[in-house]
Amino acid sequence: MRVLGVDPGLTRCGLGVVDGGPGRRASLVEVGVVRTSASDEVADRLRAVSEGVDEWLDRVRPDAVAVEKVFSQANVRTVMGTAQAGAVAIVAAARRGLPIGLYTPSEVKAAVTGSGRADKAQVGFMVTKLLDLPEAPRPADAADALALALCHLWRGPALARMRAATPARSPGVPGGRR
Repeated sequence: MRVLGVDPGLTRCGLGVVDGGPGRRASLVEVGVVRTSASDEVADRLRAVSEGVDEWLDRVRPDAVAVEKVFSQANVRTVMGTAQAGAVAIVAAARRGLPIGLYTPSEVKAAVTGSGRADKAQVGFMVTKLLDLPEAPRPADAADALALALCHLWRGPALARMRAATPARSPGVPGGRR
């Protein structure tokens, strides 16, 4: 399975692609960032992120996309930009019919380091070890994107099976069963 991880951001949107599967060690396909200038208009920045994500999706042809869920931050402006960039990636993947996994930062950290409270340095270190890289990808957004891809590679199939096994719910019906 090939997974594109997206660490959304308006200034730096991390993108990382890994291949892997049951009984196989995960391997790096590609890693990088889409950069925009803080002085540009938000619409132009979102267009640049959208074009970058589209270009990656067309080139690397992933089987799934993993995007970091936005979490509450003190800076509302930062959280809005992150959410908007994440939405751009989700829409690009959805247009292609790709499965999308959304993960919180603590879920990703726990998947790659064993601790949901790991810092960026620990995540970068573990990504380096897990993918047998000579050094941690830079900037940290790139390493975070690879961590997202690894998280989905390991957790995505199990989550999909759980969703498929959950009975459908009907809105407004007590108990939710049809």
